[in-house]
Amino acid sequence: MSTRPAARRGRDRKAEVLMPVPGRDRFARGDAPSVAVVGGGIAGLAAATGLAERGARVTLYEREESLGGRLAGHRTRLADGSEVTMSRGFHAFFRQYYNLRGLLRRTDPALARLTPLPDYPLRHSGGLTDSFARVPRTPPLSALGFVALSPTFGRRDLAALDARAALPLLDVRVPDVYARFDQVSATAFLERVRFPEAAHHLAFEVFSRSFFADPRELSAAELMVMFHIYFLGSSEGLLFDVPDEPFPQALWEPLADYLRRLGATVRTGTPVQGVEPSGTGGAEVRTGTGTGRHDAVVLALDTAGLRQVVAASPRLGTAPWREDVAALRTAPPFLVSRLWLDRPVRAGRPGFLGTSGYDGLDNISVLERYEGEAARWAAKNGGSVVELHAYAVPAGTDPETVQDALLGQLRRVYPETRLARVVDARHEWRSDCPLFPVGTHHRRPTVRTPHPWLMLAGDGLRCDLPVALMERATTTGFLAANALLAGWGIRGQVLWSVPRAGRSRVLRALGALAERPPRR
Repeated sequence: MSTRPAARRGRDRKAEVLMPVPGRDRFARGDAPSVAVVGGGIAGLAAATGLAERGARVTLYEREESLGGRLAGHRTRLADGSEVTMSRGFHAFFRQYYNLRGLLRRTDPALARLTPLPDYPLRHSGGLTDSFARVPRTPPLSALGFVALSPTFGRRDLAALDARAALPLLDVRVPDVYARFDQVSATAFLERVRFPEAAHHLAFEVFSRSFFADPRELSAAELMVMFHIYFLGSSEGLLFDVPDEPFPQALWEPLADYLRRLGATVRTGTPVQGVEPSGTGGAEVRTGTGTGRHDAVVLALDTAGLRQVVAASPRLGTAPWREDVAALRTAPPFLVSRLWLDRPVRAGRPGFLGTSGYDGLDNISVLERYEGEAARWAAKNGGSVVELHAYAVPAGTDPETVQDALLGQLRRVYPETRLARVVDARHEWRSDCPLFPVGTHHRRPTVRTPHPWLMLAGDGLRCDLPVALMERATTTGFLAANALLAGWGIRGQVLWSVPRAGRSRVLRALGALAERPPRR
């Protein structure tokens, strides 16, 4: 897949476009292969879309009753009789998520179902608050502006920084950054740079905990890629959009309808139990209701799901590949608590607030600020819908103790909620996010596998592009579809990426200084 600069997907003129392998536009009638896409999260939906649009006969298998993976939702009835949607919690749709936004444009060309939040405030329990609303978007002014406007960087802090140790941040090259920094933890790298503790918590730990991981375990390379994506690699800025209705209604139900119109079969509530290579090519996909033969398969599963399917499919892959899949780890548990309160939070509270130092509370969302369903409930009942997140909860922690602690911290951060009665609450405990431990990048599976008919997709894979989280899921889904299509002589999806290296010669030259031995 070739690349070249381009400027049509977002505002960044240095965004890269990745052209697919040349080929026919689509399959002719009668020669379309059958493809099983296992997993109906973002990665699976991207793969199914890329294949179905070219005329492949796609069957999408999803074990849950609804699509969306970690952004799925389900209906529930509150104690007051209201029917509402409960989901896995707040997600930020950043403007540099080019491929995810392209996927959503299939059913919402103007992205009218996404609404911008005016700020991305971060608050530390010590009293300091950072904001991204006034930070310039164009690098390097974005990073310089953040430092200049941030109360967490005082003159003494700046003087104490180890500028040489920080130079690699100026030219994060993907995938080279993994060879250089995957053996270092995020915490060790920040200590080496001597970032002030408050800035460490507010600016960087927020990113590391977006991976649902303790920064002492997270690879520094992953943290640096995040810095590149949001600060110095892209001019799209650090503000983001959010869906204006719950995930199923705004995003996944329209996309499922789109896939069905393309001829795809969507089978929810159908877990795949195993995949066995067929002697004539392709594979047999085994479910609880039978077996179906397909010419190709995309496994777009979370870490545990991928391990389970591969373990139950002894003829898949090679021994080293199977060992690498088995070595994948899942991040610690996380909690999403959603509270329906009988009185509103103060009018000036932001839709989203990142927090640090609040006894495990990682962020607070006030849903009626941006979500229609929550806004209608709040208006009808004179209350608020508030969501609390706790990432990387230590194993063995009592769930009710954590839930109570988050409520206590909400009342500390937003004191007006001390008077509010909790009309109802829902608590989602999950442990299904990929972990990126120090020194494991080289073992992570990639989109391609030992079988030409089998591809992987998901945010836990190794990908040689500066993508993360939802964008990595989407990108690998399209890459999986493109790889299969190229084998059949069909041109795949055009993809986009933030630049894969430092944006300017000056920054790259400064970054290169870090690779030279210091003078003695």
